[in-house]
Amino acid sequence: MPSDPAYFFVRDLALILGTAGVASVVFQRFRLPVIVGYLAAGILVRPLIHNPDTIRTLAELGVVLLLFSIGLEFRFRRLVTLGPRVALAMVVEVGLMLLLGYGAARALGWTPMASMLTAGIVAISSTMIAAGTLEDIHADRRFRDIVFGVLVMEDVVAVALIAALTTLAAGGQVSGGELTGMFARLLVFLMAVIVAGMMVIPRAMHFVVGLRRPETTLLAGLGVALGLAVLSHAAGYSVALGGFLGGALSAESGRHRIVAETVRPVRDLFGAVFFVAAGMLLDPAALIEGDGWIAALVLVGVVLVGKTVGVAAGVFLAGYGTRDAIRSGMSLAQIGEFSFVIAGLAAARGARAAGPLFAVAVAVATVTAFITPLMARRADRFAAWVDRKLPHPVQTVASLYAAWVELLMVPRDLSGPRARKKRLIRFLILDAACVTAAIVGTSIAYRRLPDLIGATISGSPAARLAILAVGALLALPFAIGLVRTMHRLAVSLAESALPRPARGVDPGDAPRQSLTAMLKIGMVIAVGVPLTLLTLPFVPPFGVLGVIVAYLLVLGAAFWRTASNLDQHTRAGAELVVHVLAKQAHTGDTGMFEVVRGMLPGLGTIVPLQVEAGSEAAGKTLGDLNLRGRTGANVVAISRGEQRDPAPTSETRIEAGDLVALTGSEQAIGLAAALLRARGTSSPPTETAATARPAG
Repeated sequence: MPSDPAYFFVRDLALILGTAGVASVVFQRFRLPVIVGYLAAGILVRPLIHNPDTIRTLAELGVVLLLFSIGLEFRFRRLVTLGPRVALAMVVEVGLMLLLGYGAARALGWTPMASMLTAGIVAISSTMIAAGTLEDIHADRRFRDIVFGVLVMEDVVAVALIAALTTLAAGGQVSGGELTGMFARLLVFLMAVIVAGMMVIPRAMHFVVGLRRPETTLLAGLGVALGLAVLSHAAGYSVALGGFLGGALSAESGRHRIVAETVRPVRDLFGAVFFVAAGMLLDPAALIEGDGWIAALVLVGVVLVGKTVGVAAGVFLAGYGTRDAIRSGMSLAQIGEFSFVIAGLAAARGARAAGPLFAVAVAVATVTAFITPLMARRADRFAAWVDRKLPHPVQTVASLYAAWVELLMVPRDLSGPRARKKRLIRFLILDAACVTAAIVGTSIAYRRLPDLIGATISGSPAARLAILAVGALLALPFAIGLVRTMHRLAVSLAESALPRPARGVDPGDAPRQSLTAMLKIGMVIAVGVPLTLLTLPFVPPFGVLGVIVAYLLVLGAAFWRTASNLDQHTRAGAELVVHVLAKQAHTGDTGMFEVVRGMLPGLGTIVPLQVEAGSEAAGKTLGDLNLRGRTGANVVAISRGEQRDPAPTSETRIEAGDLVALTGSEQAIGLAAALLRARGTSSPPTETAATARPAG
């Protein structure tokens, strides 16, 4: 019967799935993100849906299954395997995006609650879009590991953001005390669920999968996902958090791939409903008529520029090289499923700030999903262009920094230095916590001053200045200790990578100074970004950030001095390298390079390589070839017969038969060797080629 609610439900569902199926075929045919097709389908069917609330209920189920599948790809043990390098990249990128998102929303005149929601929306990249982009550009395994490592870390942050922001959105109030209490309760809930779940769910899922009955595996997986979603909702958090925890706990069974393949059809079904429902909430007329289109344009710029710069900076500081850093940034410059969950759940909770925010989030996600694949295809060229535009001293440091980080990652059996570094890290965390506590405590005392000493006395400027002065005096010793601890830790790490000689001249002083400067900059960013975020609700907007930026400018000046010294040191070392190249050309003896490496510590893995006839490099200048921008390796010297060039420039031409001395990380050397031996190809070297060792 046309008046039967069941009829309208079936009709609406058929309309949504049919339109989504057509959109999926069309968008895949033109190699466009399928998610964008689902959003477009939602816009088309929006006027035809009889009961949108029912569809949104199904979309909630899609959220649970989508997060369950993402959780299946997450392993708690993998957090340890990824290590501090990827964690550093994530902290820099996500922290920067949270600050940019909050600042952009406040500049648009939005409330603090809407600004916090906006920060969460723009902070997390889309795993589905990023995966499709990497597949489209045929990314090598190493690059995929970097990108997915960052995405895994982002997933952890996203789950915490979803739980925190949706809880805050329900109340509509933002205060420091409420934030502290909310995060404490969230931590207790997570620990309780993880500890209890680890004792039951992995063993149960392992047993169920062992029965080899797909329908039983499907029912068990859905039961875990929905059961934890209900538990999460009962505890006052989003169903998305429960779905993710269910997937992560199921993954610990070791049978996560079988569970994922079994659940995939149901996940794809309700996932499509979720994205179509998201598209239904997008009202293009509202964006055009109001100020929504301005907000959408601003946030598109924040995502495209902020994520590219943030990811690139984080990945570079983690020691993966300029090329991989820029490629990673341009591949992750989008938002997606987590952003919809944050905005959608906030709207479902009745947040006053979430009115136009969902439409803006969908618009931003749609635009960035279109643009990111185009950016990723041109990432290699852009990375090469950036490298060419860098000042020469910065180029030198950028080409050697990855090699220094490789030395830092080499395990060493030095109990004394290791214990000292652990002690310094503990002091670093303690000092940062004390600075945060001093700032937060001062802010709380300042706001509660009327209750403490009376409204009449507290109204005087002297009383308020006294509170601020006391807070500054409390924070100052810990801030000084924080700066000194970062300096000592950076020096200790640099000396472990490039040890000082027992006596005599120290040929590694210039590289060590540059590495120390880079480590200090990385530590200030890694500590300063979370410190700014933690104190943001308590202090004037970006007050702490201003102090951190000023200190970074001071460190930048020191870095430039050390980079200039390193550049001169490298040029002097190239004189020695070119003489060894000439000797190798006459005698064929490659043993001298082992001696040179010992005499020039910190200049990377110096490797001689002969340019083969028919190589792509033959007949090209170094500027045309852009070896450093494409591979990360640097040409420090060239020998051609009786001619020696210890300082090749971008105008230097390479000919077949030249002996070239390369320096950089092992990965960069492998890529450069593959490129110099490649015959007539202009495509970038692949991971397989990069594993080939250079001759000599």
